[in-house]
Amino acid sequence: MSPDQLFYLIIGIILLNFIVDKVLDKLNANLFDQAIPEPLKDVYPPEKYQEAQRYKKTRHQFATIRASLSLILTLVVFFLDGFAWLDTLVRQWSDHPIVIALLFFGLLMAANGIVNLPFSYYSTFVIEERFGFNKASLRTFIGDKIKGAFLGVLLGGGLLAGIMWFFLQDPANFWLYAWGLVAAFSLFMTLFYSRLIVPLFNKQTPLETSGLRTAIEDYAKKVGFELNNIFVIDGSKRSTKANAYFSGFGKEKRITLYDTLINDLSEEEVVAVLAHEVGHYKKKHVLINVCLSIITMGLTFWILGLMVSSPLLSQALGVQDPSFHIGLIAFGVLYAPLSELTGLLMNILSRKFEYQADAYAKMTYSGTHLVGALKKLSGNSMSNLTPHPAYVFVHYSHPTLLQRMTELKEL
Repeated sequence: MSPDQLFYLIIGIILLNFIVDKVLDKLNANLFDQAIPEPLKDVYPPEKYQEAQRYKKTRHQFATIRASLSLILTLVVFFLDGFAWLDTLVRQWSDHPIVIALLFFGLLMAANGIVNLPFSYYSTFVIEERFGFNKASLRTFIGDKIKGAFLGVLLGGGLLAGIMWFFLQDPANFWLYAWGLVAAFSLFMTLFYSRLIVPLFNKQTPLETSGLRTAIEDYAKKVGFELNNIFVIDGSKRSTKANAYFSGFGKEKRITLYDTLINDLSEEEVVAVLAHEVGHYKKKHVLINVCLSIITMGLTFWILGLMVSSPLLSQALGVQDPSFHIGLIAFGVLYAPLSELTGLLMNILSRKFEYQADAYAKMTYSGTHLVGALKKLSGNSMSNLTPHPAYVFVHYSHPTLLQRMTELKEL
């Protein structure tokens, strides 16, 4: 294969990915005006459902425009040898491969952040504001962007530097060391993300002594789930949408409840949501996901190790001398079909795990209260109650509300 042929293969993959995504989006959007399924009639009052339909259509139109402009910009960069130009630029500042790569990706990410900033602002302060979801101030919005950029430089730059150092030391086996480094980092973040990263963006406070805490502790004791860390996060600082999640292992194990969740649901419904999260832990879903993620990561690095040293990757993007960072760009696009496939399989498994966690919550607490919670959460976030099956199959990590109710036999 010649560099030109590889270049057009890369362009073809980019275009195919865009077309498939837009076809699925269109199929999904065609069902926005469907009537609410009978079992879900109580999720929305009629006037609220009309507002939810407007919200879905607005978000769909915005996403389509954003993705189309992103595609155009991406194609311009590829066809005008933008990566080669940037490579030449950063080589004027340093001749060390690691420094060159860090500068290259740093500028690339900075440009991407600048391009996406107006879209992010419009999404938050126009669309989410219009439909009553946004609670973030401009100061919070800007602060989040700055902190996110700082973490990207610190963590992403550190990992990239480590991977490149391994590559320079042992090109043939670097993928194995890189896999170990990233796997160790992922495990560390799984353990300590809530303790180290979340406080940079949100305030977490222990759930105060109350009827809710007593109910949670009683349930945890009933199912033999040792739980000392129950935290409330100030999600209302940014949005009215609610959530809850389980994180960590061992002593770092914790349940985090959004304050919006506590405000929106009854005590029994909050415990039912918690029971679902405990179900994930009891069924070892968290551990399985971590293991599968590490295995998938190993596959990715192994294929990267086979390809990244090929001069063809760099030459396809207009750079004659083989460069790790240029090869990484080409590899990222070429790997996309396999990444989509592994993502699809992970979504299938994730939906299966959600059913199992739902069943656990029903068995150990209450399916009725879990369904009540899911209905309120769907209604309050204006969720799509009539998604297209193909869209669900490809993109959803959770079953639809109707599917979950059917499985729970709570119709």
